[in-house]
Amino acid sequence: QVQLLEYGGGLAQAGGSLNLSCAASGRIFSVGPMGWYRQAPEKERELVAVSLHSGRASYADSVKDRFSISRDILKNMVYLQMNSLKPEDTGVYYCHANIWESELANAKEYWGKGTLVTISS
Repeated sequence: QVQLLEYGGGLAQAGGSLNLSCAASGRIFSVGPMGWYRQAPEKERELVAVSLHSGRASYADSVKDRFSISRDILKNMVYLQMNSLKPEDTGVYYCHANIWESELANAKEYWGKGTLVTISS
């Protein structure tokens, strides 16, 4: 069974930095896009950043030039470096990935359980 496990998060002051990591484990044949979503209190979950297998990345406008996503293809890991943090970055951050469990299977979506990021002003 495939699992996504997030690391990092916690409390930081505005202007500070945090780093998130996510590891995919289990029965994995191939991993497609891996990325991060977040959900602020009383708001819908939103895409923060996504890394394609090709290495290309895409970011939400609100985090461009402040956050950087990277991944380790061999380790099935994705990272999110968050700089110049703002109180509005507060929320639960979820790792997301599209994963093939075998060569013949269709890709499935997987989510981590989330890690809380709190930014104080």
